[in-house]
Amino acid sequence: MKEDFDCKQFSCRLNGLTAGYKSANGNVIVCENLSVELTASSLTCLLGPNGGGKSTLLKTLTGVIPPISGEIEINGVYMKSLDRMEIARIVSVVLTEKGHYNAMTGLDLVAMGRTPYTGFFGRLKKIDRDKINEAIEMTGVANLLDKKLTAVSDGERQKLFIAKALAQDTPFIVLDEPTAFLDFPSKVEIFKLMKKLANQQNKTVLMSTHDLDIALPLSDNLWLLDKELGFKTGTVEMAGKQGWIDYYFGSPGIRYDNKEKHFNITA
Repeated sequence: MKEDFDCKQFSCRLNGLTAGYKSANGNVIVCENLSVELTASSLTCLLGPNGGGKSTLLKTLTGVIPPISGEIEINGVYMKSLDRMEIARIVSVVLTEKGHYNAMTGLDLVAMGRTPYTGFFGRLKKIDRDKINEAIEMTGVANLLDKKLTAVSDGERQKLFIAKALAQDTPFIVLDEPTAFLDFPSKVEIFKLMKKLANQQNKTVLMSTHDLDIALPLSDNLWLLDKELGFKTGTVEMAGKQGWIDYYFGSPGIRYDNKEKHFNITA
C-alpha cells in the first residue's frame, strides 16, 4: 500500500462493522452493523457512557482486535489485507493501557513513534529526528525527556504517549481518553492541539472522551455510542438539534444547552 498519504484525501470507512470481544461464552458484541465514514481534516469525538464499547470500537478500528464482522476500508483498501507495519504508517494510537515502558526515558518513548519507518533497532535519520522534535515541541514535553517513565505523573506520561503518536506522523490519529489524567488547563490544551492538527494539518483525528464540556464546543463531528441506545453520528449542531446529546447524556437535573454547547445543572 502507498506509504505517503495526502491527508486531505485520506478516508476511513466502516462497512457493516460489528465490533466486540471474545469471552468464555462466545463473542460479546458492543456495536453492530456500523456503516460510516470518518471526515478527513476533522476532529471527531467518540462519546458514550462507561462500558458502552468505545475502547473496543477503537481497538477494532486500529487493528488491535479483529472485527466480529464487516470491513474497515482505508483509502479503498481493506485493513485486513494490510500488515502491522503498513497499519502503523497509517494510524497512530494512544490507548489507555500503559504498557511495559517503565525502563524508558521520555525521549526513548517519543522516539518509538519512528519505529514503523526505522524498524525496532533502526538508526534515526534526520527526518526521524525532525519529526521527534516537532512532536516534542507541539506537546511541550521537553522537560520530561531525560526522566524515566516511573518518575513522571500520569498526566505527564499521557503527554509523552501523545508525543509518540505525533512523531509517528500518520494521517489518522486515534486516542482513547487522552485527557483522563490531566488537570483542566492541560485537558483544554490537548483538545486544542488535536483540533489544530485536524483543521490546520489535515489529520483525521478520532478520540474518545468523557470531557463533554470541552469536546462539544471543539469537535467537528460526534460519534455517540451506547450498547442500549445504539450508534449515531453527525455534527455537534445536528446532534444538539436532534436531541441526541440529551438522549445519551441527559438526566433529571441535567440538560444540554444547544446554543451554548454545554450542560446546565438544575436543582
